[in-house]
Amino acid sequence: MAHASIYVGCTVPQLLRGGQSRIFPSRSALRVLRHSAFCYCTGNGTIKSKRKMDHLERTANNFRQEVITQAKVCGITNESETVKRLRLAIANKDFTFKAGQWVDFFIPGVSVVGGFSICSSPGLLEREGILELAVKHTVHPPAHWIHTECTLDSEVALRVGADLHGYQEGKGNRHKLGTAKLYYSAKNTSELLFKKNILGLMKAFPGKITCCFHVTQQRSQICQELQPHITEGRISEKDLEKHVSNDTSWYICGPPPMIESMSKLLTNIGVPRNSVFFEKWW
Repeated sequence: MAHASIYVGCTVPQLLRGGQSRIFPSRSALRVLRHSAFCYCTGNGTIKSKRKMDHLERTANNFRQEVITQAKVCGITNESETVKRLRLAIANKDFTFKAGQWVDFFIPGVSVVGGFSICSSPGLLEREGILELAVKHTVHPPAHWIHTECTLDSEVALRVGADLHGYQEGKGNRHKLGTAKLYYSAKNTSELLFKKNILGLMKAFPGKITCCFHVTQQRSQICQELQPHITEGRISEKDLEKHVSNDTSWYICGPPPMIESMSKLLTNIGVPRNSVFFEKWW
């Protein structure tokens, strides 16, 4: 049976910390950091302190690969006024990841670890040994470091975390190619990252991949290529309710308040909880 997937997302800042030196964290130091994150949680998983959690604290119970690899910055491009794409050459050939995963991001000499979503495909890593991250500028040190101090040949270290949950695989299962509908919201069209890539996929797979871009504070004129796909205003119940069915899976990506709001909206329109997938790790 063909399967449909709905993706609801928005651009988000990456809340991280960092700095720079020439020394990478050792494996023992990483274990200590992870242990401290575990100890910081109570038995029922709630956090004792009201302060903002660091990345390792928030993801203390998430799966992580053992492989930690050094990486060298081999490309930096501006995806928008506030987002940079970081292109990293991976040193360790045993380093792998699955689509949808993120990385622990170690800036040399800094004890606090950050996390960034991977925006490139596993295929690019296999073919060229390259991994890409999209990082929005914030006041938090690692994002600030990437936007103000990071240069070509800067060195960092990476470790993959958070396998996607909810994926079920059975022997002999054969699925027909389904459809994917993306609802993508940002402040304006300049913050709609990878829009050209998305439009390219829509042309390559007509009727199979579609996208509706939402902008909430657009001030300039929208280019002709984007106009047919733009809706002004936030993603609404009316937008999503027409896609509700027993064969549809829903994936949400965005800051925690947005994820909670969209989860409630989907519940209100009759989407079963086991059909909704998201991660709140930052």
